[in-house]
Amino acid sequence: MKTFMDQNFLLRTECARKLYHDFAEHMPILDYHCHISPQEIAQDKQFTDITEVWLGGDHYKWRQMRSNGVDEAYITGDAPARDKFQKWAETLEKLIGNPLYHWSHLELQRFFGYYGHLNSETAEEVWQLCNAKLQEPQMSVRGLIRQAGVTLLCTTDDPADTLEWHDKIREDVSFDTQVLPAWRPDKSLNVDAPAFADYIRQLEAASGITVKTFSDLKDALKNRMEHFHQRGCLLSDHGLDYVMYTPAGDAEAEAVFQKGLRGEPLTPTEIAGYKTILMLFLGREYHRLGWVMQLHYGCRRNNNSRMFDRTGPDTGFDCISSYAPADQLAGFLNALSVTDELPKTILYSLNPNDNAVIDSVIGCFQDASAVGKLQHGSAWWFNDHKAGMIEQMTSLANMGMLANFVGMLTDSRSFLSYTRHEYFRRILCDLIGGFVEEGEYPYDEKVLEKIVKGICYENAVRYFGFDL
Repeated sequence: MKTFMDQNFLLRTECARKLYHDFAEHMPILDYHCHISPQEIAQDKQFTDITEVWLGGDHYKWRQMRSNGVDEAYITGDAPARDKFQKWAETLEKLIGNPLYHWSHLELQRFFGYYGHLNSETAEEVWQLCNAKLQEPQMSVRGLIRQAGVTLLCTTDDPADTLEWHDKIREDVSFDTQVLPAWRPDKSLNVDAPAFADYIRQLEAASGITVKTFSDLKDALKNRMEHFHQRGCLLSDHGLDYVMYTPAGDAEAEAVFQKGLRGEPLTPTEIAGYKTILMLFLGREYHRLGWVMQLHYGCRRNNNSRMFDRTGPDTGFDCISSYAPADQLAGFLNALSVTDELPKTILYSLNPNDNAVIDSVIGCFQDASAVGKLQHGSAWWFNDHKAGMIEQMTSLANMGMLANFVGMLTDSRSFLSYTRHEYFRRILCDLIGGFVEEGEYPYDEKVLEKIVKGICYENAVRYFGFDL
Protein backbone atom coordinates (compact mmCIF):
# COMPACT_ATOMS: atom_id res chain seq x y z
CA MET A 1 0.00 0.00 0.00
CA LYS A 2 1.38 3.40 -1.00
CA THR A 3 1.59 6.31 1.41
CA PHE A 4 -1.21 8.86 1.04
CA MET A 5 -0.21 11.71 -1.27
CA ASP A 6 3.53 11.44 -0.64
CA GLN A 7 6.31 12.87 -2.83
CA ASN A 8 5.57 10.30 -5.54
CA PHE A 9 1.81 10.84 -5.56
CA LEU A 10 0.38 9.82 -8.98
CA LEU A 11 3.85 8.89 -10.26
CA ARG A 12 3.61 5.16 -10.89
CA THR A 13 6.88 4.47 -12.71
CA GLU A 14 10.55 5.23 -12.26
CA CYS A 15 10.56 7.30 -15.45
CA ALA A 16 7.51 9.31 -14.32
CA ARG A 17 9.19 10.09 -11.01
CA LYS A 18 12.38 11.24 -12.72
CA LEU A 19 10.51 13.42 -15.23
CA TYR A 20 8.53 15.10 -12.47
CA HIS A 21 11.21 15.62 -9.83
CA ASP A 22 14.02 16.52 -12.25
CA PHE A 23 12.12 18.63 -14.77
CA ALA A 24 8.54 19.56 -13.86
CA GLU A 25 8.42 20.04 -10.11
CA HIS A 26 10.25 23.35 -9.88
CA MET A 27 9.10 24.98 -13.11
CA PRO A 28 7.41 28.37 -12.61
CA ILE A 29 3.69 28.80 -13.22
CA LEU A 30 2.07 30.79 -15.99
CA ASP A 31 -1.67 31.02 -15.23
CA TYR A 32 -3.05 32.41 -18.47
CA HIS A 33 -6.73 31.97 -17.60
CA CYS A 34 -8.31 32.52 -14.20
CA HIS A 35 -11.14 34.43 -12.52
CA ILE A 36 -9.35 35.93 -9.53
CA SER A 37 -9.86 39.57 -8.57
CA PRO A 38 -7.26 42.12 -9.68
CA GLN A 39 -8.57 44.40 -6.93
CA GLU A 40 -7.63 41.84 -4.28
CA ILE A 41 -4.15 41.57 -5.82
CA ALA A 42 -3.74 45.35 -5.92
CA GLN A 43 -4.83 45.66 -2.30
CA ASP A 44 -2.84 42.56 -1.25
CA LYS A 45 -5.81 41.19 0.63
CA GLN A 46 -5.25 39.21 3.83
CA PHE A 47 -7.95 36.61 4.44
CA THR A 48 -9.78 36.37 7.74
CA ASP A 49 -10.13 32.59 7.87
CA ILE A 50 -9.87 29.42 5.80
CA THR A 51 -13.60 29.50 4.99
CA GLU A 52 -13.22 32.85 3.25
CA VAL A 53 -10.32 31.78 1.07
CA TRP A 54 -11.51 28.20 0.49
CA LEU A 55 -15.30 28.29 0.24
CA GLY A 56 -16.03 31.84 -0.89
CA GLY A 57 -17.15 31.64 -4.51
CA ASP A 58 -16.05 28.03 -5.05
CA HIS A 59 -18.98 26.40 -6.83
CA TYR A 60 -17.00 23.15 -7.20
CA LYS A 61 -17.18 22.68 -3.43
CA TRP A 62 -20.73 24.02 -3.23
CA ARG A 63 -22.02 21.34 -5.62
CA GLN A 64 -20.54 18.56 -3.50
CA MET A 65 -21.87 20.02 -0.26
CA ARG A 66 -25.35 20.01 -1.79
CA SER A 67 -24.78 16.41 -2.87
CA ASN A 68 -24.05 15.66 0.78
CA GLY A 69 -27.38 17.12 1.85
CA VAL A 70 -25.93 20.30 3.35
CA ASP A 71 -28.42 23.12 3.83
CA GLU A 72 -27.84 26.18 1.62
CA ALA A 73 -27.29 28.33 4.71
CA TYR A 74 -23.91 26.60 5.11
CA ILE A 75 -23.04 27.02 1.42
CA THR A 76 -24.05 30.43 0.07
CA GLY A 77 -26.00 31.52 3.14
CA ASP A 78 -25.15 33.39 6.34
CA ALA A 79 -24.14 30.53 8.62
CA PRO A 80 -21.01 31.19 10.75
CA ALA A 81 -17.72 30.58 8.98
CA ARG A 82 -16.67 27.83 11.41
CA ASP A 83 -19.92 25.96 10.78
CA LYS A 84 -19.49 26.23 7.02
CA PHE A 85 -15.99 24.82 7.33
CA GLN A 86 -17.27 21.91 9.41
CA LYS A 87 -19.86 21.05 6.76
CA TRP A 88 -17.14 21.12 4.12
CA ALA A 89 -14.90 18.84 6.19
CA GLU A 90 -17.79 16.40 6.62
CA THR A 91 -18.32 16.47 2.87
CA LEU A 92 -14.65 16.15 1.93
CA GLU A 93 -14.14 12.88 3.75
CA LYS A 94 -16.72 11.29 1.43
CA LEU A 95 -15.11 12.52 -1.80
CA ILE A 96 -13.08 9.41 -2.51
CA GLY A 97 -12.05 9.48 -6.18
CA ASN A 98 -12.97 13.16 -6.58
CA PRO A 99 -10.27 15.70 -7.59
CA LEU A 100 -11.47 18.04 -4.84
CA TYR A 101 -10.03 15.58 -2.34
CA HIS A 102 -6.61 15.81 -3.95
CA TRP A 103 -6.76 19.56 -4.62
CA SER A 104 -7.78 20.32 -1.04
CA HIS A 105 -5.01 18.21 0.48
CA LEU A 106 -2.39 19.59 -1.91
CA GLU A 107 -3.38 23.08 -0.80
CA LEU A 108 -3.19 22.06 2.86
CA GLN A 109 0.25 20.52 2.32
CA ARG A 110 1.85 23.22 0.19
CA PHE A 111 0.44 26.39 1.78
CA PHE A 112 -0.29 25.31 5.36
CA GLY A 113 2.19 22.48 5.99
CA TYR A 114 -0.60 20.09 7.02
CA TYR A 115 -0.05 16.47 5.96
CA GLY A 116 -2.94 14.85 7.78
CA HIS A 117 -6.43 14.14 6.50
CA LEU A 118 -9.17 16.75 6.77
CA ASN A 119 -12.42 15.17 7.93
CA SER A 120 -15.18 15.72 10.45
CA GLU A 121 -12.91 14.78 13.38
CA THR A 122 -9.84 16.81 12.36
CA ALA A 123 -11.80 19.90 11.28
CA GLU A 124 -11.08 21.86 14.48
CA GLU A 125 -7.36 21.11 14.29
CA VAL A 126 -7.20 22.21 10.65
CA TRP A 127 -9.37 25.27 11.32
CA GLN A 128 -7.03 26.49 14.05
CA LEU A 129 -3.85 25.72 12.11
CA CYS A 130 -5.00 27.38 8.88
CA ASN A 131 -6.43 30.47 10.54
CA ALA A 132 -3.21 31.05 12.51
CA LYS A 133 -1.17 30.58 9.33
CA LEU A 134 -3.37 33.01 7.38
CA GLN A 135 -2.39 35.82 9.73
CA GLU A 136 1.24 35.57 8.63
CA PRO A 137 2.38 38.22 6.11
CA GLN A 138 3.40 35.68 3.48
CA MET A 139 -0.20 34.38 3.36
CA SER A 140 -1.60 37.54 1.80
CA VAL A 141 -2.84 37.36 -1.80
CA ARG A 142 0.52 38.44 -3.18
CA GLY A 143 2.32 36.15 -0.78
CA LEU A 144 0.35 33.14 -2.00
CA ILE A 145 1.13 34.04 -5.60
CA ARG A 146 4.84 34.36 -4.80
CA GLN A 147 4.92 31.08 -2.89
CA ALA A 148 3.37 29.28 -5.85
CA GLY A 149 6.07 30.59 -8.21
CA VAL A 150 3.67 32.40 -10.51
CA THR A 151 5.50 34.61 -13.00
CA LEU A 152 2.42 35.86 -14.86
CA LEU A 153 -1.34 35.54 -14.61
CA CYS A 154 -4.24 36.77 -16.72
CA THR A 155 -7.53 37.76 -15.14
CA THR A 156 -10.87 37.77 -16.97
CA ASP A 157 -12.17 41.26 -17.72
CA ASP A 158 -15.18 42.81 -19.41
CA PRO A 159 -14.64 45.40 -22.17
CA ALA A 160 -16.40 48.01 -20.03
CA ASP A 161 -13.92 47.49 -17.17
CA THR A 162 -11.69 50.50 -16.52
CA LEU A 163 -8.75 48.20 -15.66
CA GLU A 164 -7.88 50.62 -12.87
CA TRP A 165 -6.70 47.81 -10.59
CA HIS A 166 -4.42 46.48 -13.30
CA ASP A 167 -2.93 49.97 -13.56
CA LYS A 168 -2.28 50.04 -9.83
CA ILE A 169 -0.61 46.62 -9.91
CA ARG A 170 1.57 47.58 -12.88
CA GLU A 171 2.70 50.78 -11.16
CA ASP A 172 3.69 48.94 -7.97
CA VAL A 173 7.32 47.95 -8.47
CA SER A 174 7.32 45.89 -5.25
CA PHE A 175 5.34 43.08 -6.91
CA ASP A 176 7.22 41.08 -9.54
CA THR A 177 4.42 38.88 -10.91
CA GLN A 178 2.87 40.28 -14.07
CA VAL A 179 -0.93 40.60 -13.88
CA LEU A 180 -2.48 41.19 -17.29
CA PRO A 181 -6.09 41.62 -18.37
CA ALA A 182 -7.82 39.17 -20.69
CA TRP A 183 -10.72 40.30 -22.86
CA ARG A 184 -14.11 38.62 -22.17
CA PRO A 185 -16.81 40.30 -24.35
CA ASP A 186 -19.67 37.85 -23.72
CA LYS A 187 -22.16 40.54 -22.74
CA SER A 188 -21.85 42.22 -26.13
CA LEU A 189 -22.67 38.90 -27.82
CA ASN A 190 -25.64 38.01 -25.62
CA VAL A 191 -28.10 40.12 -27.59
CA ASP A 192 -31.04 38.16 -26.20
CA ALA A 193 -30.15 38.83 -22.55
CA PRO A 194 -32.63 41.02 -20.61
CA ALA A 195 -29.79 43.33 -19.54
CA PHE A 196 -28.35 43.77 -23.06
CA ALA A 197 -29.46 47.40 -23.47
CA ASP A 198 -28.14 48.29 -20.02
CA TYR A 199 -24.80 46.75 -20.91
CA ILE A 200 -24.57 48.79 -24.11
CA ARG A 201 -24.93 51.92 -22.01
CA GLN A 202 -22.00 50.75 -19.85
CA LEU A 203 -19.94 50.16 -22.98
CA GLU A 204 -20.79 53.66 -24.19
CA ALA A 205 -19.57 55.17 -20.93
CA ALA A 206 -16.32 53.21 -21.03
CA SER A 207 -15.52 53.88 -24.68
CA GLY A 208 -16.88 57.42 -25.03
CA ILE A 209 -18.69 56.28 -28.19
CA THR A 210 -22.45 56.58 -28.55
CA VAL A 211 -23.73 53.15 -29.55
CA LYS A 212 -26.88 53.42 -31.64
CA THR A 213 -26.05 50.93 -34.38
CA PHE A 214 -24.25 47.63 -34.86
CA SER A 215 -21.44 49.56 -36.56
CA ASP A 216 -21.19 51.77 -33.46
CA LEU A 217 -20.93 48.64 -31.33
CA LYS A 218 -17.96 47.42 -33.35
CA ASP A 219 -16.31 50.84 -33.04
CA ALA A 220 -16.82 50.84 -29.26
CA LEU A 221 -15.37 47.33 -28.95
CA LYS A 222 -12.35 48.31 -31.07
CA ASN A 223 -11.83 51.30 -28.80
CA ARG A 224 -11.84 49.08 -25.73
CA MET A 225 -9.57 46.51 -27.37
CA GLU A 226 -6.97 49.22 -27.87
CA HIS A 227 -7.37 50.18 -24.21
CA PHE A 228 -6.76 46.56 -23.19
CA HIS A 229 -3.89 46.15 -25.67
CA GLN A 230 -2.07 49.15 -24.24
CA ARG A 231 -2.21 47.43 -20.85
CA GLY A 232 -0.58 44.25 -22.09
CA CYS A 233 -3.62 42.18 -23.04
CA LEU A 234 -2.65 39.37 -25.42
CA LEU A 235 -5.64 37.07 -25.28
CA SER A 236 -9.39 36.97 -25.38
CA ASP A 237 -11.82 34.47 -23.95
CA HIS A 238 -15.38 33.57 -24.89
CA GLY A 239 -17.98 31.51 -23.05
CA LEU A 240 -20.20 30.11 -25.78
CA ASP A 241 -23.01 27.57 -25.82
CA TYR A 242 -21.28 26.21 -28.92
CA VAL A 243 -19.11 27.59 -31.71
CA MET A 244 -21.77 28.68 -34.17
CA TYR A 245 -21.52 29.46 -37.84
CA THR A 246 -24.73 30.91 -39.26
CA PRO A 247 -23.52 33.43 -41.86
CA ALA A 248 -25.33 36.77 -41.79
CA GLY A 249 -24.82 40.20 -43.29
CA ASP A 250 -24.43 43.57 -41.62
CA ALA A 251 -28.06 44.47 -42.37
CA GLU A 252 -29.29 41.35 -40.61
CA ALA A 253 -26.99 41.96 -37.66
CA GLU A 254 -28.21 45.55 -37.46
CA ALA A 255 -31.85 44.44 -37.31
CA VAL A 256 -31.10 41.95 -34.55
CA PHE A 257 -29.05 44.53 -32.65
CA GLN A 258 -31.97 46.98 -32.69
CA LYS A 259 -34.35 44.29 -31.45
CA GLY A 260 -31.93 43.52 -28.65
CA LEU A 261 -31.81 47.16 -27.60
CA ARG A 262 -35.61 47.22 -27.48
CA GLY A 263 -35.79 43.93 -25.59
CA GLU A 264 -37.87 42.27 -28.32
CA PRO A 265 -37.99 38.48 -28.71
CA LEU A 266 -35.42 36.95 -31.06
CA THR A 267 -35.42 33.65 -32.92
CA PRO A 268 -32.55 31.16 -32.50
CA THR A 269 -31.53 31.83 -36.11
CA GLU A 270 -31.39 35.58 -35.51
CA ILE A 271 -29.29 35.12 -32.40
CA ALA A 272 -26.89 32.71 -34.12
CA GLY A 273 -26.50 35.03 -37.12
CA TYR A 274 -25.75 38.03 -34.90
CA LYS A 275 -23.24 36.10 -32.82
CA THR A 276 -21.56 34.69 -35.91
CA ILE A 277 -20.95 38.04 -37.57
CA LEU A 278 -19.79 39.65 -34.31
CA MET A 279 -17.48 36.71 -33.55
CA LEU A 280 -15.98 36.94 -37.04
CA PHE A 281 -15.38 40.65 -36.53
CA LEU A 282 -13.72 39.99 -33.18
CA GLY A 283 -11.62 37.15 -34.57
CA ARG A 284 -10.25 39.40 -37.29
CA GLU A 285 -9.42 42.06 -34.73
CA TYR A 286 -7.62 39.51 -32.58
CA HIS A 287 -5.56 38.52 -35.61
CA ARG A 288 -4.71 42.17 -36.26
CA LEU A 289 -3.63 42.70 -32.65
CA GLY A 290 -1.76 39.41 -32.37
CA TRP A 291 -4.07 38.15 -29.61
CA VAL A 292 -4.95 34.54 -28.87
CA MET A 293 -8.65 33.64 -29.12
CA GLN A 294 -9.91 31.22 -26.46
CA LEU A 295 -13.28 29.56 -27.07
CA HIS A 296 -14.89 27.79 -24.11
CA TYR A 297 -18.07 25.95 -25.05
CA GLY A 298 -20.25 22.95 -24.31
CA CYS A 299 -21.86 24.21 -21.10
CA ARG A 300 -25.57 24.37 -20.34
CA ARG A 301 -25.90 27.02 -17.66
CA ASN A 302 -28.31 27.85 -14.82
CA ASN A 303 -30.36 24.66 -15.06
CA ASN A 304 -32.01 24.94 -11.65
CA SER A 305 -34.19 28.01 -12.08
CA ARG A 306 -35.39 28.02 -8.47
CA MET A 307 -31.82 28.13 -7.18
CA PHE A 308 -30.69 30.52 -9.90
CA ASP A 309 -33.33 32.99 -8.70
CA ARG A 310 -31.96 32.58 -5.18
CA THR A 311 -28.19 32.50 -5.70
CA GLY A 312 -27.54 33.86 -9.22
CA PRO A 313 -25.09 32.59 -11.87
CA ASP A 314 -21.83 30.68 -11.29
CA THR A 315 -23.06 29.06 -8.09
CA GLY A 316 -22.98 25.41 -9.14
CA PHE A 317 -26.02 24.77 -11.32
CA ASP A 318 -24.37 24.29 -14.71
CA CYS A 319 -23.80 21.04 -16.58
CA ILE A 320 -22.27 19.54 -19.72
CA SER A 321 -24.08 20.17 -22.99
CA SER A 322 -24.18 17.58 -25.76
CA TYR A 323 -24.67 20.07 -28.62
CA ALA A 324 -21.50 21.20 -30.38
CA PRO A 325 -21.80 20.72 -34.16
CA ALA A 326 -18.42 20.04 -35.77
CA ASP A 327 -19.53 21.46 -39.12
CA GLN A 328 -20.21 24.86 -37.57
CA LEU A 329 -16.93 24.86 -35.64
CA ALA A 330 -15.03 24.08 -38.83
CA GLY A 331 -17.09 26.61 -40.79
CA PHE A 332 -16.32 29.39 -38.33
CA LEU A 333 -12.58 28.69 -38.35
CA ASN A 334 -12.58 28.43 -42.12
CA ALA A 335 -14.36 31.77 -42.54
CA LEU A 336 -11.44 33.43 -40.74
CA SER A 337 -8.81 31.28 -42.42
CA VAL A 338 -9.99 31.95 -45.98
CA THR A 339 -8.83 35.58 -45.68
CA ASP A 340 -5.78 34.59 -43.61
CA GLU A 341 -7.25 36.28 -40.51
CA LEU A 342 -7.52 33.29 -38.21
CA PRO A 343 -5.79 34.17 -34.92
CA LYS A 344 -4.03 31.68 -32.71
CA THR A 345 -6.94 29.82 -31.14
CA ILE A 346 -7.48 27.53 -28.15
CA LEU A 347 -10.59 25.33 -28.10
CA TYR A 348 -12.06 23.97 -24.87
CA SER A 349 -15.20 21.84 -24.80
CA LEU A 350 -16.88 20.88 -21.55
CA ASN A 351 -17.99 17.64 -23.19
CA PRO A 352 -15.19 15.05 -23.29
CA ASN A 353 -16.90 13.44 -26.28
CA ASP A 354 -15.66 16.44 -28.27
CA ASN A 355 -11.97 15.64 -27.71
CA ALA A 356 -11.48 13.77 -30.99
CA VAL A 357 -13.48 16.36 -32.92
CA ILE A 358 -11.31 19.19 -31.60
CA ASP A 359 -8.09 17.31 -32.32
CA SER A 360 -9.14 16.51 -35.86
CA VAL A 361 -10.50 20.01 -36.59
CA ILE A 362 -7.43 21.90 -35.35
CA GLY A 363 -5.25 19.82 -37.64
CA CYS A 364 -7.07 21.34 -40.61
CA PHE A 365 -5.91 24.87 -39.78
CA GLN A 366 -2.33 24.56 -38.54
CA ASP A 367 0.28 26.51 -40.49
CA ALA A 368 3.78 27.96 -40.30
CA SER A 369 2.66 31.24 -38.71
CA ALA A 370 2.94 29.70 -35.23
CA VAL A 371 3.98 26.46 -33.59
CA GLY A 372 0.74 24.78 -32.59
CA LYS A 373 -1.31 27.71 -33.87
CA LEU A 374 -4.55 25.96 -32.93
CA GLN A 375 -4.59 24.30 -29.53
CA HIS A 376 -6.79 21.78 -27.76
CA GLY A 377 -7.13 23.47 -24.40
CA SER A 378 -6.52 21.75 -21.09
CA ALA A 379 -9.28 19.53 -19.70
CA TRP A 380 -11.80 22.02 -18.37
CA TRP A 381 -14.16 22.30 -15.40
CA PHE A 382 -15.99 18.96 -15.16
CA ASN A 383 -13.00 17.32 -16.86
CA ASP A 384 -10.02 18.71 -14.93
CA HIS A 385 -9.59 15.51 -12.96
CA LYS A 386 -7.14 12.64 -13.46
CA ALA A 387 -9.25 10.68 -15.95
CA GLY A 388 -10.28 13.82 -17.85
CA MET A 389 -6.72 15.11 -18.15
CA ILE A 390 -5.42 11.75 -19.32
CA GLU A 391 -8.22 11.48 -21.87
CA GLN A 392 -7.63 14.99 -23.24
CA MET A 393 -3.85 14.58 -23.49
CA THR A 394 -4.09 11.07 -24.92
CA SER A 395 -6.46 12.25 -27.62
CA LEU A 396 -4.16 15.16 -28.43
CA ALA A 397 -1.15 12.82 -28.54
CA ASN A 398 -2.99 10.35 -30.79
CA MET A 399 -4.31 12.87 -33.29
CA GLY A 400 -2.09 15.92 -32.91
CA MET A 401 1.14 16.95 -31.18
CA LEU A 402 1.22 16.72 -27.41
CA ALA A 403 4.72 18.22 -27.23
CA ASN A 404 3.39 21.61 -28.45
CA PHE A 405 0.55 21.72 -25.89
CA VAL A 406 0.36 24.97 -23.87
CA GLY A 407 -0.59 23.09 -20.73
CA MET A 408 -2.51 23.84 -17.56
CA LEU A 409 -4.43 26.83 -16.20
CA THR A 410 -6.40 27.22 -12.99
CA ASP A 411 -9.68 28.69 -14.35
CA SER A 412 -10.24 29.44 -10.68
CA ARG A 413 -11.47 32.13 -8.33
CA SER A 414 -9.19 30.95 -5.51
CA PHE A 415 -5.67 32.09 -4.73
CA LEU A 416 -4.88 28.63 -3.39
CA SER A 417 -5.62 26.88 -6.68
CA TYR A 418 -2.09 26.99 -8.06
CA THR A 419 -1.51 23.48 -6.74
CA ARG A 420 -3.70 22.34 -9.65
CA HIS A 421 -0.63 22.91 -11.79
CA GLU A 422 1.23 20.39 -9.62
CA TYR A 423 -1.66 17.94 -9.96
CA PHE A 424 -1.56 18.36 -13.75
CA ARG A 425 2.22 18.05 -13.94
CA ARG A 426 2.22 14.82 -11.98
CA ILE A 427 -0.41 13.36 -14.30
CA LEU A 428 1.49 14.62 -17.36
CA CYS A 429 4.76 13.03 -16.21
CA ASP A 430 3.01 9.78 -15.36
CA LEU A 431 1.46 9.68 -18.84
CA ILE A 432 4.71 10.40 -20.64
CA GLY A 433 6.64 8.13 -18.29
CA GLY A 434 4.21 5.35 -19.16
CA PHE A 435 4.93 5.79 -22.86
CA VAL A 436 8.64 5.39 -22.12
CA GLU A 437 8.30 2.48 -19.70
CA GLU A 438 6.17 0.57 -22.21
CA GLY A 439 8.74 1.06 -24.95
CA GLU A 440 6.49 3.38 -26.95
CA TYR A 441 9.02 6.24 -26.82
CA PRO A 442 12.79 6.11 -26.21
CA TYR A 443 14.38 7.28 -23.00
CA ASP A 444 16.05 10.32 -24.54
CA GLU A 445 16.50 12.51 -21.49
CA LYS A 446 17.34 15.66 -23.44
CA VAL A 447 14.21 15.45 -25.60
CA LEU A 448 11.97 14.40 -22.72
CA GLU A 449 13.18 17.35 -20.65
CA LYS A 450 12.31 19.71 -23.50
CA ILE A 451 8.84 18.19 -23.90
CA VAL A 452 8.00 18.24 -20.18
CA LYS A 453 9.31 21.76 -19.52
CA GLY A 454 7.58 22.96 -22.68
CA ILE A 455 4.16 21.69 -21.67
CA CYS A 456 4.59 22.87 -18.07
CA TYR A 457 5.61 26.44 -18.93
CA GLU A 458 7.79 27.27 -21.90
CA ASN A 459 5.26 26.53 -24.67
CA ALA A 460 2.79 28.99 -23.18
CA VAL A 461 5.39 31.73 -22.87
CA ARG A 462 6.26 31.34 -26.55
CA TYR A 463 2.67 30.84 -27.76
CA PHE A 464 1.18 33.92 -26.10
CA GLY A 465 4.25 36.07 -26.64
CA PHE A 466 4.58 37.13 -23.01
CA ASP A 467 7.65 39.15 -22.08
CA LEU A 468 9.16 37.04 -19.32
